[in-house]
Amino acid sequence: MDKRLEALKKEYKNTPIPDELDFIVKKALKQKKKRKVNMKKFLVGVGAAVLIFITGVNASPSLANALSEVPFVGSLVKVLTVREFKVDEETAKTEIKVPAITNMGNKTLESTLNKKYLEESKKLYNDFMTEMEEVKKNGGGHLGVESGYDIKTDNDQILAVGRYVVSTVNSYSEYTYDTIDKKHELLITLPSIFMDESYINLINENIKEQMKSQMERDPDKFYWLDDALGFKTIAKDQSFYINNEGKLVIVFNKYEVAPGYMGVCEFTIPTDLIADVLASKEYIK
Repeated sequence: MDKRLEALKKEYKNTPIPDELDFIVKKALKQKKKRKVNMKKFLVGVGAAVLIFITGVNASPSLANALSEVPFVGSLVKVLTVREFKVDEETAKTEIKVPAITNMGNKTLESTLNKKYLEESKKLYNDFMTEMEEVKKNGGGHLGVESGYDIKTDNDQILAVGRYVVSTVNSYSEYTYDTIDKKHELLITLPSIFMDESYINLINENIKEQMKSQMERDPDKFYWLDDALGFKTIAKDQSFYINNEGKLVIVFNKYEVAPGYMGVCEFTIPTDLIADVLASKEYIK
């Protein structure tokens, strides 16, 4: 099943996402700055209308109550389980939950992500069924795969969806993440957060320091640092998410930088370390 999961990982990385997404983030942030420059003119132009509106709200308690219950647009974006694939036999079990993002104004992004989630889930299920039949023909054996998702971050601006695939027979696991700007309705990529690629070395050195520090404090922790398999660098598009505190979290799957018992490894990067190379202070606090 490991080969199936590796193929799924490659397919995930190669799934076409609209080419403009990488630069739209920075474009949107620049437009935000321009909006601030023009805000004075805007406020003067709408001042009278605002005064009338406030008067109307004050004069109508029912209107004020109704407005107070209107949620911020980003808060309407949710993740739901839209489909499940399940097999429950004595020697073969799988449960695959398919997520879908809903209520986005950017229907292109919503559709692209949801299509990717469904296609990956279908492939995982079909591969499982094929392997199950092969195992039965060859005398039997145990198979088990579980796939689902969890919400790492969900606040006014950021939605971070973590999706996992776990082999319950050989303890293999893999996580992938999508981090979405709910205000601008954009997919945030790691390169789009920074001005240039200098972030790679900064993060590399910090992760190595965190690994060494953790091993010194806790003898039960161990990372591959000094041998041929040792951690050397993150990928340009390394798996990541932004947590509720606005911190960048770099993620390594099981067996990537440490023995299997360490599981999925996460490293929260200090903001002051990368502050000078951030493209904007919009996401990382």
